[in-house]
Amino acid sequence: MRPLTIAVDASRATTARRTGTENYALQLIRALLALDSPHHFRLYFRDAPPDGLFPARLNVTQHVIPWPRAWTHTRFAAALWRSRPDVTFVPAHTLPLAFPGPGVVTVHDLGYIYFPAAHPARARRYLEWSTRYSARRAARVLVDSLATARDLAAHTDIPENRISLVYPGVDEALAPVDDPAQIAAVRARYNLPERYLLFLGTLQPRKNIARLVQSYAQWRAASRTEDVALALAGAAGWLYDPAWTRDIDGVIETGFVRDEDVAALYSGALALVFPSLYEGFGFPVLEAMRCGTPVITSTASSLPEVAGDAALLVNPRDTDAIAAAIGQIVSDDGLRQTLVARGFEQSRRFTWQSAAGAALHALEQATRTDSR
Repeated sequence: MRPLTIAVDASRATTARRTGTENYALQLIRALLALDSPHHFRLYFRDAPPDGLFPARLNVTQHVIPWPRAWTHTRFAAALWRSRPDVTFVPAHTLPLAFPGPGVVTVHDLGYIYFPAAHPARARRYLEWSTRYSARRAARVLVDSLATARDLAAHTDIPENRISLVYPGVDEALAPVDDPAQIAAVRARYNLPERYLLFLGTLQPRKNIARLVQSYAQWRAASRTEDVALALAGAAGWLYDPAWTRDIDGVIETGFVRDEDVAALYSGALALVFPSLYEGFGFPVLEAMRCGTPVITSTASSLPEVAGDAALLVNPRDTDAIAAAIGQIVSDDGLRQTLVARGFEQSRRFTWQSAAGAALHALEQATRTDSR
C-alpha cells in the first residue's frame, strides 16, 4: 500500500489527570507510532505536549494549535482543510463537523443511552449528537468490545461492516509491586490500613458505588471483620452523592490517585471490587490482573468479555451476591491464588501493540473507495 498521511487528534493525550478515554488516546497513539509503518503521522494538539510525551521520529510531525473552545470543530477542522490528509483519526467519539476525506473514530461506549441521568442534560445531548454524527460520518468506527459493537448496531444505522473491534491494551509498565516499604508508603499517602478492598474509578452512579458500599457493610457486619477497609479510589464525578458512604465504617475515599501510585495500590489490595453497571471496556479489571490482584466484577456489558474466567462475576444489582463474593475472596487463599494466576494469563491477551496493528488496518481500509 502507498504511504499515507494520517492526521491524529492527540488533544486528549495531554490531559494531566487522565481517565480511561485520555489514557486510551495516549497509549494507542504511542503504539501506532512504534509500528514499522511507511505512513506519516501528523499529531494535532490543543495544548503543548510535555517533552518526550511522544517519541521523535522522522515520520511524525507535531502541531500545536491553541484554542479555548470548540477546538475540534474550529481549529482542528481548519488545519485538516489546509493539509488535506489521506485519513483523519480521532480516538474518541467526536469527529469535526466538517473536514475533508475519510475519518476513523473510536466509540468507547453508549452509556448515555442506558444511563441518561449520569450526564448533565446539555452534555448528554451533545454526547448523543456527536456520537451518532461521528459514527455515520466515519469510514470506519473502532469499538473497544463486542458489547459496544452490539450496542452500536442496535441503536444506530451503522452497517456492521464499518465497525472494527479493536481491544485496547493494558499499560505494560504495570506489574506487581513486591517491595513492602513501597506499598506501605502508598497506603500511608492515602490513609489506608494494611488490609483493604479496592475500587478504582470515577465515583459516579454508573459505577454502582451505592450498592458496593452497601454490600461491603453487609459483609463486614455478617463476618464481624473490622480490619478490612473499602478504599474508593478516584475523583467524585457527576451526581456523586456523599450519602453513599455516610455513616459506613471502614470506607475510605482517597480522591484522585497519582499514576505512579497505581501499581502499588493494586498490589497492596486484597482484591479489586468493580461491580460496575455498564462499561465499554473496563480498564481497572485488567490493570488489577497485571498487578497480581484478584478481581470481583460484574456480569454487565463488556466486563465478562474482558475478565474471562479470571474473575468472580456477580450480578451488579444483587447486593447479597456482591457481599458473598467479597466474603469468598477475603477468606479463601486458594481461590485468590487461582484468580491471580488466571489474571496474569488473561491480561497478557490485551496489548497496545495488537491494538495499534488493528487500528492501523482500519485506517488503511478507510482510504479505500469501497470502505463505505
